[in-house]
Amino acid sequence: MSFSLCSSSSELKYHCVEGLWRSNVNPPVSKPSVRVGNSTRRDNIQRSDRDSRKIAVSNHILPGQLEGPYLGKKLLEKPCEKLEYVRTLLIDNYDSYTYNIYQELSIVNGVPPVVVQNDEWTWKDICHYLYEENAFDNIVISPGPGSPTCSADIGICLRLLLECRDIPILGVCLGHQALGYVHGAQVVHASEPVHGRLSEIQHNGCQLFHDIPSGRTSGFKVVRYHSLVIDPESLPEELIPIAWTSSSNALSFLETRKSNAISDDYESQIGCSRSAKSFSECENGSRRPFVLSDKSKRVIMGIRHSSRPHYGLQFHPESVATPHGRQIFSNFRKITEDYWLRLRPYTARMQVPCASQLFGEVPRSRHVVNNAGDQLYRKASQISPLTHNADKKNYFGVSNTVNISHPSTDVRFLRLEWRKFDRLASQVGGAKSIFCELFGHHKAENTFWLDSSSIEKKRARFSFMGGKGGGYLLIEDADGSTKSKCLEEGFLDFLNKELLSFRYEERDYEGLPFDFHGGYIGYLGYNLKVECSVVSNRHKSRSPDACFFFADNLLVVDHHNDDVYILCLREECTAMTSWLDSTEEKLFSLKLSATRLEEQNFQVGNFSPFEAGFRAEKSREQYMEDVEKSLRYIKDGESYELCLTTQIRKSIGEIDSLGLYLHLRQKNPAPYAAWLNFSKENLCVCCSSPERFLRLDRNGTLEAKPIKGTVARGETVEEDEQRKLQLQYSEKDQAENLMIVDLLRNDLGRVCEPGSVHVPHLMDVESYATVHTMVSTIRGKKKSEVTAVDCVRAAFPGGSMTGAPKLRSMELLDCLESSSRGIYSGSIGFFSYNQTFDLNIVIRTVVVHEGEASIGAGGAIVALSNPEDEYEEMILKTRAPAKAVMESL
Repeated sequence: MSFSLCSSSSELKYHCVEGLWRSNVNPPVSKPSVRVGNSTRRDNIQRSDRDSRKIAVSNHILPGQLEGPYLGKKLLEKPCEKLEYVRTLLIDNYDSYTYNIYQELSIVNGVPPVVVQNDEWTWKDICHYLYEENAFDNIVISPGPGSPTCSADIGICLRLLLECRDIPILGVCLGHQALGYVHGAQVVHASEPVHGRLSEIQHNGCQLFHDIPSGRTSGFKVVRYHSLVIDPESLPEELIPIAWTSSSNALSFLETRKSNAISDDYESQIGCSRSAKSFSECENGSRRPFVLSDKSKRVIMGIRHSSRPHYGLQFHPESVATPHGRQIFSNFRKITEDYWLRLRPYTARMQVPCASQLFGEVPRSRHVVNNAGDQLYRKASQISPLTHNADKKNYFGVSNTVNISHPSTDVRFLRLEWRKFDRLASQVGGAKSIFCELFGHHKAENTFWLDSSSIEKKRARFSFMGGKGGGYLLIEDADGSTKSKCLEEGFLDFLNKELLSFRYEERDYEGLPFDFHGGYIGYLGYNLKVECSVVSNRHKSRSPDACFFFADNLLVVDHHNDDVYILCLREECTAMTSWLDSTEEKLFSLKLSATRLEEQNFQVGNFSPFEAGFRAEKSREQYMEDVEKSLRYIKDGESYELCLTTQIRKSIGEIDSLGLYLHLRQKNPAPYAAWLNFSKENLCVCCSSPERFLRLDRNGTLEAKPIKGTVARGETVEEDEQRKLQLQYSEKDQAENLMIVDLLRNDLGRVCEPGSVHVPHLMDVESYATVHTMVSTIRGKKKSEVTAVDCVRAAFPGGSMTGAPKLRSMELLDCLESSSRGIYSGSIGFFSYNQTFDLNIVIRTVVVHEGEASIGAGGAIVALSNPEDEYEEMILKTRAPAKAVMESL
């Protein structure tokens, strides 16, 4: 028998699949996931003290306790000659790198894995799908925050490792530590936490490392994200170490790119061949591999069980900076195939449904990011009935989101008309003059300007501006407000439905070189994280959590070609307004501005916001103490990186907010700058952000450009170049940037085609008026069934403002920070009616609300952070916007 697996990815097309070992398949579906606090117990796993180095595992789950119909069931299955694809159960330990593994397994296995969080299924569910439905060939246990000694961190994973002795399992990082822990090894603090740094690896040549070089000068340097390690002295006989660090020194990413001039003496001293072929006989567990006598400098990077097909890797093979990562996952697939072939020497075939039937509805909960194409197989049995959610958001199915042409109760057919004026922008004074003359009257109330005020090196090209159009939407927090309409579904659900209700003709915008043709424009506040993944907000925002205009009339400036466009969007049944005619008339009536912008001042010097009357939420000592607390969380494995922030505020009374913004854009121009004025809320946002959060273009390409690493410009050319190089080669800043790049790869991996997520630019240094920054670019091809809002929901808030793992980091930051971030750390941008969007990260921003100016700032805390340096970096980021406020009073 044969079948055809339908997929939109060419890499996942298999026209004939033979040799599956399953005799029947009733694929599973998950139930709503609930985050459990640290004081809980799961199944029979007994939690031990987080700081203890002793083992505390209940005797009820020791090896050999699996009874009844499950034990040996797989041994009775008819075997296969060859597995044309492999089905993986991927256990997510609430990590921010799980979907990087998902992407790799999708390519290697030929079909996407099923992702289940570690507290989502009961043990009864696990046994049902593994042993009754025979739904999976192997299991991968993801990284995650915390420790395997804490049941709330590791969930069902310990029991899987103990009792699923007859299923191939690969544990990564936390999963690796769990494999050691359940068999008696101690998990202890490492001599130093290593996050976003690399180490050379020596391995024993076992099947997991087939065709991968080994030892110093081999080029095999792996990325590490961990604070805890398996104590080699406590490793039991049944666990065999298969990989170690070659030296005690961790390297930065750029250091690993330098030519390796170390001699081969190290290998000869320890009797190790770089090919590691001499260690191949260790694969069957017959003898233990050679171990250096100096164990204090070597960290175990891999283990395997002597009699079970269970493996663990302390490093991260899925990281963008780990070479041979895909080869490792391919080797694990081969291990899986060989394992089942050895047990079943006969041939069997079966017919399975096409891919469109493999994936079904996924239950939704407020803290789980919803994905359309990466989830669980449709359930045939009723082993775990779904729980209905009272908020009417219990399901998120592909069929509910993909069919954009599916009619709704409020379908709106939109038509777009536009005009282009060649080489007009400079003739009428440029973008500033156009905005001030056309939209700047009456204090520029209810206006917007997505302002590419920095266009050097083609960082940005278009500016979009306009005034209040056909609609105005204001959303506060989930509790509602007397000033706003409370949407029970949540803002992002509302926005998704609105965008899906639009019908349009693509030919209307053919010829336009930009992707915003009208639609919603405004901001998403940081507290909207509760609609993306987080259970709750600890602090309530003073400003609305989201404010948007519906822009049906707008003007666009093309800074590269000096062209001006005006666009008018209307419903098909309504007549065209006179806005195009009147705006064209105003444009040609403008005279070239006689006022020239003064030369930009690139220095803010030693300006002190506090001497200028700004008050800080936290004193220098308090902020540094928060950095120390963050470092303790990192040491204990609770986070790899925490993006700690704070706010400074100043009462300013009446102020010319537009004048403030114009001054800020002059002094600190940025490619993703923005002006927003919501007069009903007495709210103005003056943003000079250099950072893009996420963009989706009309071709379905997603792009993120996170910034991690900032240093002040120098006062002389020589000093400026020296500081730029200092940033480029900073080990700490490279570690920060790499961690966030892997996080954004994970977020894009939730909604992008397998194999499409890539990093065209890694750790580039960009220079702005007052700072140098380290910027990376991540891109991917959006899955066809995923909507624009799905993409935002998968990645918001931007990882550069949270840290990693994202969920745990945001929980910790809510406890460390004393107030809501509000608009700061959120995003400003547009959602076009044709499902494109472009959003920035709200940094370097002054929020003027009810007579007060507030500025948020912070930095990423990593294991290499120094509290005093972190405080100074935070102050540096406030200087330019704070000085703009003072000069505008």
